[in-house]
Amino acid sequence: MNKLNIRDIIALGFMTFALFIGAGNIIFPPIVAQQAGEHVWLAAIGFLITAVGLPVLTIMALSRVEGSIETLSAPLGRFSSLLLTIVCYLAVGPLFATPRTATVSYEIGFSPYFGDSSSHLFIYSCIYFTIVGIISLYPNKLLDTIGHVLAPLKIVALAILCIATLVFPILVTPPAVHNYIQQPVSEGLVNGYLTMDTLGALVFGIVIVQAIHSRGVSDKKLIMRYAIIASLMAGVGLTILYLCLFRLGLQSYAFMTTATNGAEILHAYVQHTFGDLGSLFLTILIFLACTVTAIGLTCSCAEYFHELTKVSYKLLVFILVIFALIISNLGLTKLIAFSVPVLTAIYPPAIVVIILSFFWKFFNRPSLIVMPVTIIALIFGIFEGLKASSLSHLVPSFLSQLPLDAQNLAWLIPSVAIFVLFFVIDKFLGLAQRQN
Repeated sequence: MNKLNIRDIIALGFMTFALFIGAGNIIFPPIVAQQAGEHVWLAAIGFLITAVGLPVLTIMALSRVEGSIETLSAPLGRFSSLLLTIVCYLAVGPLFATPRTATVSYEIGFSPYFGDSSSHLFIYSCIYFTIVGIISLYPNKLLDTIGHVLAPLKIVALAILCIATLVFPILVTPPAVHNYIQQPVSEGLVNGYLTMDTLGALVFGIVIVQAIHSRGVSDKKLIMRYAIIASLMAGVGLTILYLCLFRLGLQSYAFMTTATNGAEILHAYVQHTFGDLGSLFLTILIFLACTVTAIGLTCSCAEYFHELTKVSYKLLVFILVIFALIISNLGLTKLIAFSVPVLTAIYPPAIVVIILSFFWKFFNRPSLIVMPVTIIALIFGIFEGLKASSLSHLVPSFLSQLPLDAQNLAWLIPSVAIFVLFFVIDKFLGLAQRQN
């Protein structure tokens, strides 16, 4: 029975951390910090719960079923479980998330040098997805390519940025604005939730398990142990990074008071801190961040669809990168317009399935509880998705009166209510069965 050595365990933790950190994760916290102002650390608490806690829980849940979303969602029934799994993989893979890594990395890192021309984006995306495709062809080498090479480079770049935030003081604390004035924790909670990292964690599970398998580990308990260790290491890394980025957002207010998004803040900060080298540094950082995430998404999707269809893994990698390349050239605005509603709709049922998976042993009939709660979460998730799209007029007006609607969490209380109802029913049925 093979075991991982310390070096491989550390590399696995690095790899897991690096898989999560895309451009969005770097850009998001600074703007939250500026808007939260004097309430930033309250907002940070909420943000960390959903941007770190939920993804870590997801990896832990998946470690118990060898990275399989389908097994995790088995109480939904064969068809529903398969459908949820396919939708998750496609949504955070070739349809939305993978193409967005190319588009975002170009717009943030390379467009200042080459402009916004569609032909330049096409050339860049061809080079970008060639690199992603070549590395993705060898999933058994991910621990070596990402864990031992790309992840450390990415971590070094992030460490430089974090150290800079610790060295320089916070000169001016901005005033809180919008919802951060009255409810900073819940607003931070929502913003962490909207990073969609939990959906990413759902598909990264299979990559992490595959990386452990690549070292000859076959014992299920060991696989689970190593995956949990990796998720905790990633969680610690994410927490440190986000706290530094929150501090960066506060520091940047001294010279950038009119920012509308995190990219503007980051550009201004690296230019102010590192001078002319700042833009080059940011380009390298964003490129590494996006590339590693894209490799993880491509590998996980190819691995899953290979197991599902028995089509060659390498052929699937080729199909996935070509598909992502084509979609990436739609441009960032169109991609976001298409992706946000779909991802928003998927998120609530995915969270329900993940959290309830930890409690199966307390249920007499897991499907009796998991299925109705997931259906309710999906219905409300669809309404949330419609709200985020051009079809917002289709959302019934009474839904806006529900608790937490303003925080995009209207699904939470109905889901909890349905859970309590069916949990009680499940207990009564179990009691009646034992008496008979």
